[in-house]
Amino acid sequence: MYRPLPKYLTIKKSDIHGLGLFAVGNIKKDLVFGISHVKDDRFDDGYIRTPLGGFFNHSDYPNCIAYIDDDFIKVRSISDIADGEEITVKYWLYELS
Repeated sequence: MYRPLPKYLTIKKSDIHGLGLFAVGNIKKDLVFGISHVKDDRFDDGYIRTPLGGFFNHSDYPNCIAYIDDDFIKVRSISDIADGEEITVKYWLYELS
């Protein structure tokens, strides 16, 4: 069965901006959430977003990192994340830091 997001994530209103990704249950450090973007030069920014990539918000103090893995951008937790906590990544559009 296809799930647009892993079962441990949900989308809801964010205090940061619009909608965001939130933990459903506790998430351990170093968990790879999956693919957030797929390289595709037919798009202006060179990537197409998956549901995972469409809803995480920026933070200067993130609990996740987005990293390039071949033709994909993936998201991994860099700290333990508590149930209900928003999933955040430090980024500037399609430049990861």
